[in-house]
Amino acid sequence: MKNRSILIGLDGATFHLLDPLMQDGTMPFLKEFVESGVRGNLLSVIPPLTPPAWTSLMTGVNPGNHGIFDFFQKEKGGLHIRFTTHHDVRSETIWSIADRQNAKITTLNFPLMMPPPEINGYVISGGWMTWRQIRLGCHPEDLYERVKALPGFNARELAMDMSHEEKALEGCRLDEYEEWIRMHIGREEQWMNILKYLMRKDPCELTAILFDGVDKIQHLCWRFLSPKYLNGDMSVQEQRIRNLCLEYFSKLDRILLEINELAGPDARIIMASDHGFGAQTQTFFVNSWLAQNGYLSWAKKGKSKENRSGGLGMSQLSKHVYMIDWEKTLAYASTPSSNGIHIVMEDKDHKNGVALTEYKQFRDELVEKLYGVTNPVTGKAVVSRVWTREEAFNGPYTELAPDLTMILGDGGLISILNSDEPVRQRDETAGTHRMEGVIMARGPGVCQGKSVDAVSILDVAPLILYTLGMEIPKQMEGRMPSEIFEVSYLQANPVKDSGDFEIRESVHWEESERMVYDEEAEAAMAERLRALGYIE
Repeated sequence: MKNRSILIGLDGATFHLLDPLMQDGTMPFLKEFVESGVRGNLLSVIPPLTPPAWTSLMTGVNPGNHGIFDFFQKEKGGLHIRFTTHHDVRSETIWSIADRQNAKITTLNFPLMMPPPEINGYVISGGWMTWRQIRLGCHPEDLYERVKALPGFNARELAMDMSHEEKALEGCRLDEYEEWIRMHIGREEQWMNILKYLMRKDPCELTAILFDGVDKIQHLCWRFLSPKYLNGDMSVQEQRIRNLCLEYFSKLDRILLEINELAGPDARIIMASDHGFGAQTQTFFVNSWLAQNGYLSWAKKGKSKENRSGGLGMSQLSKHVYMIDWEKTLAYASTPSSNGIHIVMEDKDHKNGVALTEYKQFRDELVEKLYGVTNPVTGKAVVSRVWTREEAFNGPYTELAPDLTMILGDGGLISILNSDEPVRQRDETAGTHRMEGVIMARGPGVCQGKSVDAVSILDVAPLILYTLGMEIPKQMEGRMPSEIFEVSYLQANPVKDSGDFEIRESVHWEESERMVYDEEAEAAMAERLRALGYIE
């Protein structure tokens, strides 16, 4: 096997936390890794959100070209939303490009891989999958039975649970933290056991795995991890929570060490995150602000108020369809995750919507007013940046994006819930996404002990293909970050950039709705939709 590359995804990783953890001895292997390789910040997409960011990393193009903007996709011509699937990815990925160039691939736990692509190798989908659906997210068909036979395999622990996901963003009781963190430690061990089995049994040219517990733990436990919030006032229970968080990162460090040992000295190891992390100290109830400014009207079902300072509405997703009076609404936010505002356009179903001739003026008015929103406690601006869809995204699928996308002053997520106060200080500081993630690399030809300037997340796909000695499609917006490699290596191994994307003729709007489930999986899907508010 001439070229072998390992991609390790660390969802939400940030040097703001990793550096202290490397210095205090919690992550000794990672410290040794960056000292003997390359490190740098990785700039995410707008917004710095898991599905569009990982998809940009896998495709080398921005969301306007790959069509992914959120965990959820707006139904064409309607107001309802549905889960985003692999069918919605409109650009070719590194998995299929490598497959076409005769490589074998293992890819585990990456989002938007359901249904799994039929590549030469092994796929276990990540993202919105209940434990009953894991076998449907496996390729080839017999893979689930093989990993199910591994010692200690636990499908319930491996899959995502909506109640656990909600805790990451909405918070939970302090006495629930410890069990929740232990669950994420066990989940990473499950993924590592599968990876270990596949790397030993059938090593591939490209092996990739995503560890998403980093993101979840930072969301809920930021105040127990960030040096800025650490002080001597922790209770015994809070100190136990912090110690468990450190145990998670220590375990992750040992996992990274084991992957490197399995890969051997001839493989190139690339670690990357989809975005970074920081503190969220306030909540912006966007729909309430829109209502108070005459742009949105609540239906009777939507009039109940949010009493918590940090409620985002994850458990109310899609209920916006029933909570809002569409005859009187001109603009709304449908999900907390995208930080986006949609404008209701005039058509046969929305006769009171915004006329096409008035669209730009209406949108400009919204932008101006959003910049004027201030926190009543701090007096600071709540919104630091507003992008129109044309400013943020370039490509044929820009129309799928929200009309406006915001970055908040504290980097936080918006709330779609109703509240008497559109802006409220959070009772407890939470963790939320930032633009600056991380990239780290080591292996043959890679510089040693070097820090590079910020790299775009779009550059990772060309980087992966280069390490495999493959052609880089000219349609990729990202560049191959040559500063990661020694000059002599680059001279001996010039970039091959004459490749081309393959036309994905199988991608159609209608196909994204067509996923075949058996009765058991249909029941699991119904349970998940009920939890999110699709089904009463």
